[in-house]
Amino acid sequence: MRVAVFTGSHDGPPDHAAAAASFATALAEAGVGIVYGGGRVGMMGVVADAALAAGGEVVGVMPQHLVDDEVAHPGLPRLDVVQTMHERKARMAELADAFIALPGAAGTLEELFEAWTWGMLGLHAKPTVLLDVDGFWQPLLAQLRRMVDDGYLDAGRLDALGVVQDAEGLLAFVEGYEHPPRKWQKDPLPPTTR
Repeated sequence: MRVAVFTGSHDGPPDHAAAAASFATALAEAGVGIVYGGGRVGMMGVVADAALAAGGEVVGVMPQHLVDDEVAHPGLPRLDVVQTMHERKARMAELADAFIALPGAAGTLEELFEAWTWGMLGLHAKPTVLLDVDGFWQPLLAQLRRMVDDGYLDAGRLDALGVVQDAEGLLAFVEGYEHPPRKWQKDPLPPTTR
């Protein structure tokens, strides 16, 4: 099993880094591989370093322009170099069995929402999860609940978005995960028109 980890390329608070390291270490010790953006910087680097130190599988996926900018992690046993950010996300989705967002910024949100939306549209049936470090994702969850309340988001889709505190929570969520039906499906024809 591999998990795509979305997280920041900047350093967050020390407790976030500690939680990310603990999470990555626990995944490695459980034999779960990590697919991530391939960076050596910020929270991305923390995740990779911790998983590698614990003997875990770590696969980086990075566009050539970021490799050229020297932000690729030099210690990765595998770095898939692609041409565009779109290819990066598609490759990470292809390699992963689940997606999790750790604290991060705009890029983390963009990756999270694309993975979650692809699941809604039936492009995959893989779980999408938030690692809620120190309540980091609670404001986002409040906004998502508002979307449900206002009729923009189906409550079942929000319920399918996992919220966990650690690697054990992630693995338990993935084990019990049932993917909701596709958002858009062709309605069967009424019996009289078949």
